[in-house]
Amino acid sequence: MAPASKADRKRTLDVGSWMFNVVTSVGIIIVNKALMATYGFSFATTLTGLHFATTTLMTLVLRWLGYIQPSHLPLPELLKFVLFANFSIVGMNVSLMWNSVGFYQIAKLSMIPVSCFLEVVFDKIRYSRDTKLSIGVVLLGVAVCTVTDVSVNTRGFVAAFVAVWSTALQQYYVHFLQRKYSLGSFNLLGHTAPVQAASLLIVGPFLDFWLTNKRVDTYDYNVTSMDSCGTRLRQEPGCVPCEFMSDMRVETCRHGFGIGKNPCNTV
Repeated sequence: MAPASKADRKRTLDVGSWMFNVVTSVGIIIVNKALMATYGFSFATTLTGLHFATTTLMTLVLRWLGYIQPSHLPLPELLKFVLFANFSIVGMNVSLMWNSVGFYQIAKLSMIPVSCFLEVVFDKIRYSRDTKLSIGVVLLGVAVCTVTDVSVNTRGFVAAFVAVWSTALQQYYVHFLQRKYSLGSFNLLGHTAPVQAASLLIVGPFLDFWLTNKRVDTYDYNVTSMDSCGTRLRQEPGCVPCEFMSDMRVETCRHGFGIGKNPCNTV
């Protein structure tokens, strides 16, 4: 009776975690699009840096509470991960800024075949015929949407392409680092969040100016826009750790067609 009860509790926890993940991910996308389209806050990189600064504060609290234990991650590995992760997050935010929400979400689906491709190349994984057919359906849907969506433009397509490949590399690298260095989800987050926050806040204003020809310090910071920004930052720290939960993620390629690793901090 005890094992069944334990299994039921784990199943309930998994379902609750995924529901929370879906709700917060959708909420972040809606708030993010409103912040960029309605309030004109087009500084995607700086906003991401603020998000990771908030996440860093959360990791300090988690460390104080004992959820993050001392661990080691070599500096070259950390910098390599931060490079992939920053390209991923900035690419996703720029893709959302320059594309419709529909194309943005469709483009994210193409991470499934890209992730499978990386596993084939690096891990020598072989997939069944049914899985390959499922991937083909995804690619066909992305191609149809790209051709028929009148809102798709060249710069938006390039941003989506960069975002998809960098995100797939980041997700693969998360799993690789967790296996190689026996890092838990919060441990890895504790290593990466401060470096991502610092790098994005330093580079962000300059990159945003290059992308938008607007300066972040000249934005009209009013109560409504700042409340929207605050809502986004309050949502994300609870969502980010889900990305690193290797025990609860659904591996699309290895176990069938499904959701894939959570890209919740990449919107």
